[in-house]
Amino acid sequence: MNIDQYLPYLDNLSEYRRVHSLNVAEEAVRFAKKYGGDVEKARLAGLLHDVTKETDNEKQLQIIANGGIILTELEKRSPKLWHSISGACYVRDVIGIDDEDIFNAIRYHTTGRAGMSQLEKLIFLADFTSAERDYPDIDVIRAHSENSLEEGMIYGIKFTISRLTGREALISPDALAAYNDILLNR
Repeated sequence: MNIDQYLPYLDNLSEYRRVHSLNVAEEAVRFAKKYGGDVEKARLAGLLHDVTKETDNEKQLQIIANGGIILTELEKRSPKLWHSISGACYVRDVIGIDDEDIFNAIRYHTTGRAGMSQLEKLIFLADFTSAERDYPDIDVIRAHSENSLEEGMIYGIKFTISRLTGREALISPDALAAYNDILLNR
């Protein structure tokens, strides 16, 4: 697979978001090699995971509707989640990558979900730990991520839920389902 053919889809992103996307692709490849997984799919999903992140809300909603997705009430009230849904639809419907695992890896890279595939876990965690990330506790989540994907994800989801509850923000049921699923299947 020639990954360079997909680079033009990042041209509408800011320099920060473009660098982030390249870093997530690199981190996803590293995790795929370390924990097992399809390296090329990891690279591609990592590269394109934020393809609609800086697209205006109205256009994202149109991409989601065109993709046949009906948002839940919580999703409607959580615009920060839209880019993962619109991005998955965009990658499938506009770019033409018809791979359910890549679709789901992009779709759930922000929230996670129960029953995540290996690729979904790789992209979720690579997004959390990419090289330019510098939020509080980044060193802790990186350390957990070196032990196992699941350990990194547990810490990452706890971190996210803590931040959301601190702001009295809505929490996706998918995030809670991912957390519980990982604990139940340890």
